[in-house]
Amino acid sequence: MMSGPEIFIIIIVALLLFGADKLPEIAKTFGKGMRDFKKATDEIRREFESSTSDIKKELTEVAESITKDVTDFSDKITKDVNEIANSVTDELNSVATEIKSEVEGVAENIKKDAAETAENLKNYGDSETTETTESAETPAPPKKETPPPTYSDLADDPYNDYGYTN
Repeated sequence: MMSGPEIFIIIIVALLLFGADKLPEIAKTFGKGMRDFKKATDEIRREFESSTSDIKKELTEVAESITKDVTDFSDKITKDVNEIANSVTDELNSVATEIKSEVEGVAENIKKDAAETAENLKNYGDSETTETTESAETPAPPKKETPPPTYSDLADDPYNDYGYTN
């Protein structure tokens, strides 16, 4: 910007060059030119802003559309992943429940077998005590002795690995 003395010097030079008669007319023309220039600049600025606002609006719409599509796709993927995770979790829980049930059944069978074996051992110990007292009173029957096998017995044996024949 110009300061006061600079403007004063310019006015004196213009007065000397054009004279006092022409100075108001030149100022009027200069003011009109400045007003037209400002009007044209404002019009260009408005035109530029309106054309760029349309572009901005279209870009905003495209960005919103892309954002919506990405969000929808992300939500769909998240939903699918959650469904699969829930399905796998349910399946694992089902298998775990089955295994637990089978293990409990096996444990119950082992407990029953152990109790039965303990009972048998108890009864066996009691029967030996009874047999010992009974065997002291009555002699045990003699054991039968089986004769050794003959070659003909071995030939009829289906598990004959030695190749004996009649």
